[in-house]
Amino acid sequence: MSRVQWSIKTPIGKVFLVASAKGLQGLMWDKQSVPMADSLEGSAPEVKMLASAVKQLGEYFIGKRRDFELPIDVQGTEFQKKVWKELSKIPYGTTCSYSDIARRIKNARAVRAVGTANGRNPISIMVPCHRVIAADGTLGGYGGGLKIKTRLLALERPQSRNP
Repeated sequence: MSRVQWSIKTPIGKVFLVASAKGLQGLMWDKQSVPMADSLEGSAPEVKMLASAVKQLGEYFIGKRRDFELPIDVQGTEFQKKVWKELSKIPYGTTCSYSDIARRIKNARAVRAVGTANGRNPISIMVPCHRVIAADGTLGGYGGGLKIKTRLLALERPQSRNP
């Protein structure tokens, strides 16, 4: 199966997207050891996947998209996949704790393992690991750095309206 990569500039910096014919495999902060696509105009399924991811990310950053509609093709343990699936259920503009995720996957004692799986999420933003915070309300960690996590959470925060 062929995999390709594309980089885009976003309001939070440059990100690298990796896709296969089956789905998106990564949204990373660093370039991956995967060939770069020549363009997003091709008919190959993995190129179409990248083009769709670029479009949806653009919509997200201008406030026109809250949920991503892309097939995901990630590699990980069954436990990691269970955590990542649960992360995908966290609604836009909300946060939850690592212990909340552990309870939702019916393994309340696995808080640290949930944190580790969260940190290994290969599809940042689209699988919203930035929405997971510590039980005491602090931000916890983030692969892209706390500055980026703060910006993503602020982007999703409902704007106050003047009467």
